[in-house]
Amino acid sequence: MLSLWPLLHLLREREHKSLPSILLCPQFTGFSLVNGSTACMGRVEMEVQGTWGTLCASRWDLLDAHVLCHHLGCGFAVSVPEGGHFGRGTGPVWSDSFHCEGTEASLDQCPVTALGASPCSHENDAAVICSGPPHNASLRLVGGGSRCDGRVEIFQRGTWGRVLDDQWDMEDASVVCRQLRCGEAEAAYTVPRAKRGTGPVGLRGVRCAGHEASLSLCNTSLPEATGIMEDVGAVCQGSRQVRLVDGAGRCAGRVEIYYRGQWGTVCDDAWDTADANVVCRQLSCGWAVEAAGSARFGEGSGHIWLDGVNCSGDETALWNCSAEAWGQHDCGHKEDAGVVCSEFMALRLENSDGCSGRLQVFYNGTWGSVGSNSMTPHTASLVCKELGCGDGGTREISIFYGRVNGTAWLDHVQCGESNSSFWQCPSDPWELQSYDDVRDEANITCNGK
Repeated sequence: MLSLWPLLHLLREREHKSLPSILLCPQFTGFSLVNGSTACMGRVEMEVQGTWGTLCASRWDLLDAHVLCHHLGCGFAVSVPEGGHFGRGTGPVWSDSFHCEGTEASLDQCPVTALGASPCSHENDAAVICSGPPHNASLRLVGGGSRCDGRVEIFQRGTWGRVLDDQWDMEDASVVCRQLRCGEAEAAYTVPRAKRGTGPVGLRGVRCAGHEASLSLCNTSLPEATGIMEDVGAVCQGSRQVRLVDGAGRCAGRVEIYYRGQWGTVCDDAWDTADANVVCRQLSCGWAVEAAGSARFGEGSGHIWLDGVNCSGDETALWNCSAEAWGQHDCGHKEDAGVVCSEFMALRLENSDGCSGRLQVFYNGTWGSVGSNSMTPHTASLVCKELGCGDGGTREISIFYGRVNGTAWLDHVQCGESNSSFWQCPSDPWELQSYDDVRDEANITCNGK
């Protein structure tokens, strides 16, 4: 397989990222759940520049849904039903794809892309079922890397309060994780001084057998404590995450896993395409174009969580693959594994100065041109900003026929004033197609070259 290292090295040398953490444009002015039996479940609808429409479900996932539930005061996302579960909407179907980590306060803080999105019908409208607003004895975990790890708080008499204990253990943490639908408990801990809460105390002293359905069913009528009551925390299995780091985009980079509240890397021993495919699929990044080793994306730090990973390729998460026990390895960070996925996207202007020439995009492991049909003037400005080539540019238009033998990934790219990034612009779907007229190519010259 052709190595993508020259491309990735070039992108890392730039001071921009091919897919930055783009904040949602101000065109998104409202979100609601429609046609559910309560206000906290239903079809996802968004207001875009004054027009309400539905959201396409093709890239909608539980992390995105959790952010929306939290934003609407509806707790956390319990499930993401298949498209159309709450009936078909009317009006436009927005094809924007959110890429939330799950810890954002609202969808406004999640990166979003629209470039190359396929058409979507109301039969595939996104939906979510949220846990609902907090009620007496509801729990939440705060200050962690996900909704499933952190300091424990309980909702009492309309207020979130701290949970303090002097003998907090795995049985107690198991009940917390079960109540929050976060899987099995992986750790129970007292919170370090720097991360202790400062609000009111909601519960002081608790003893669980481990089988209770909620923390409020545990024994809270305890004799006077003999130890020091401290803030307590839990790490649940549902907190596990995977990410790709230092690869000029969210779909390429060094593989890192969040386990027991800490990020760590994966050793490249036996690392191959089957393993990389699991990571790409888990991140909704398509499939693996390259399985990289030898710290291709730089050396990580801290734990090396997995070694000897051996996936069949069908697993839903990397930690479901065969591997050495967590944290057991014979590697250094110079052996950190990496991945390039098919959904990794990059942008370039082909001339040697990098700020003028034929516009090309990298997708699915190959470079392809961008067609000039219906391209809006604002597109050139966004391309130049993306490449660090100034804040404006012009599209060079040839009026003469010239025969070429080219392939293009995209056409009809129509960036508007409301788009803050090239990747947010609407266009025809991704499709590699040939052309033979130089007038079909988009050529751009930036003002900052």
